[in-house]
Amino acid sequence: MSALTAALYGALVVYLGGWFLGHWTGNFSLLLFLLTLVTLLYWLAERMRFRPAREAAAAALEQQDRQRRAELSKMGIEKVDGDVASARAQLLMQPWWLDWTAGLFPVILIVFLLRSFLFEPFKIPSGSMIPTLLVGDLILVNKFHYGVRLPVINKKIIANNDPKRGDVMVFRYPVDPRQDYIKRVVGIPGDEIIYSNQKLTVNGQPVPTQSLGDYYDEESLRYAPMFSERFGDAEHRILVDPRRQAYYGPEPKNFPLHENCRYSPEGITCKVPPGHYFMMGDNRDNSQDSRFWGFVPDENIVGRAFLVWMNFSNPGRIGSFH
Repeated sequence: MSALTAALYGALVVYLGGWFLGHWTGNFSLLLFLLTLVTLLYWLAERMRFRPAREAAAAALEQQDRQRRAELSKMGIEKVDGDVASARAQLLMQPWWLDWTAGLFPVILIVFLLRSFLFEPFKIPSGSMIPTLLVGDLILVNKFHYGVRLPVINKKIIANNDPKRGDVMVFRYPVDPRQDYIKRVVGIPGDEIIYSNQKLTVNGQPVPTQSLGDYYDEESLRYAPMFSERFGDAEHRILVDPRRQAYYGPEPKNFPLHENCRYSPEGITCKVPPGHYFMMGDNRDNSQDSRFWGFVPDENIVGRAFLVWMNFSNPGRIGSFH
């Protein structure tokens, strides 16, 4: 068993090393599920086989010691050298391969349940959500806000709140579901979204905006005009830089349900299909989002982002956001 455990740990190190070095894309949910399953098997084996065997060996050692002392007592020898306490403790001690598997099962199980059904941490890798979220922000995502989903396969089993316009949502990137993306919901099923000449219109109504002056973007080392944008009662900030206006082109893009969208050099018009959402980054001119790769299906939803719990280069970032 020690050789098998060493081989499993070796495979884990190779997998994590290749993931870190970029040789392949990792799936942390699947990895955590497998770790939970493997440590559970070790934990059950410990409870049902290995620990009873060690306890039986310790009991046999104590029985042998009592018999030996009884026989010596019959011979008139009352003082007997030797203490089996240390030997008994060694017999009861878990070997390293159980200590690092069965011993970790409760901790891994708690992390798996918390991450799968309650809250999951993420790190912001890019500037597409500036000024709301900065590169390096460590955020928490509410996993049950939009419904309870099974781990790994992400299938919804209990419905909860529907996504609303203005929510900051984490989802599986439709082009490559192994990656998680974070954007803002601007279109829900049935909405007609128009983004033309850097202005957003939903169902024929321009989304209210108000200028907030310039924002210094530390990522691009330049100033960009900042605006407040309002969906209902919820308000958030966006960056819109006329000097960096994107060109969309007249060609339809190659993504599922692309026939719901029409493109022009000035922008895009899309009808959001049932069970899908239209997502945009708050850094409007520096965001690859639904304008370029299409709609996010409901089955790709991970959860609602709501809190920056740490930014090591700027601890003042800690707190909730809109």
